[in-house]
Amino acid sequence: MRSPVLLLTSLLALLTACEDGGTSGKPTGEAAPQQAVIDIGVEIANVDGVPIGDIEFKQAAARKAPANGDTLSLEERKEVLERLVEEKLLYKNALAKGFDKDPKVQKVMVNTLLREEVYRQVKNSDFPDDQLQAYYESHKEEFVVPEKVQIKRILIKVGDKRTEAEAMAEAQKVHAELKGDINKFKEIAGRVSEDPYRRRGGDVGFVPKDGKPGLDQPVVDKAFTMGEGELSEPFRSPEGINIIQVSNKRQRVERTFAQMKGSVIRKVKNEKLTQVYDDYVAKLKVGAKVTIDDAKLMAVDLKAVTAAGAMKGELGEGPGMDDGGDAEVPGGELPGAPIPAGGAPAGAPPAGGPEAGGDAK
Repeated sequence: MRSPVLLLTSLLALLTACEDGGTSGKPTGEAAPQQAVIDIGVEIANVDGVPIGDIEFKQAAARKAPANGDTLSLEERKEVLERLVEEKLLYKNALAKGFDKDPKVQKVMVNTLLREEVYRQVKNSDFPDDQLQAYYESHKEEFVVPEKVQIKRILIKVGDKRTEAEAMAEAQKVHAELKGDINKFKEIAGRVSEDPYRRRGGDVGFVPKDGKPGLDQPVVDKAFTMGEGELSEPFRSPEGINIIQVSNKRQRVERTFAQMKGSVIRKVKNEKLTQVYDDYVAKLKVGAKVTIDDAKLMAVDLKAVTAAGAMKGELGEGPGMDDGGDAEVPGGELPGAPIPAGGAPAGAPPAGGPEAGGDAK
């Protein structure tokens, strides 16, 4: 039996495609948005003004096996249609109760709108090979896997809790213990380190020369002067006293256009999608009435959510993996997920790296 929550979510995703019969709770006199024109095929039933077409019926019927092995009987077809009728009744009731005002539901609606009105406009076939080759040649550095080192770190913080001299003395004791048995790094880091990576035994993951958010750049700079397997002496960074080990290294890798064609397509397509998105939203903004209460905006307490977001970002990747935990491939964007200035649109698929596309290694 299907979950009512999942069913309700799927129903509310149809809000942009169906008329609400005046039950959506809009204030009297508010201009109604233009209804989406969706081809439902031949109307075979109607539930309080909400039509059921043969296209939707065929999709639902495809999930039911006929008893005679050939085609669904009239009784079986009515069973399928009855479920669709139930869904439309739930949809109407959800509208009447104002569930279309739920931010999560609105994100589903926005994502559906973007998929239909924006993402569908741009296809891989729009970009000929000569255009992709030219883009690759002018952006070669973006398709290079940079040199990286895998860093393990123990941090003893300096601050109100202890002075720099006290932190260094503590770090010296830890360093002596590590020199006695380097294999204890994970256990010791989990016990004494004071950065978020202690949960992973101090494993920061693979880091390029330009560093990563939340990690002191002097730590990265120091790591790139060390050999594989080498343990550093305790040294100072803005956060405190560090002891690091370089457990692995990856050299810079340059790849050909043929190897990186999938990534090139994603980047070119994403740039085009961003342009289409910006143009689409710009048209929506014309004549739109937007009011912002600056005082209330600044009164919103973001300390807790900001801290949680920072922690999530710092611990997003797994040990021995690059950011995101994926195979290492140079940066890019996922198809159909433009990131306009000011951030991703609500409900849009998050941007990611070309590794999701399975480029040649």
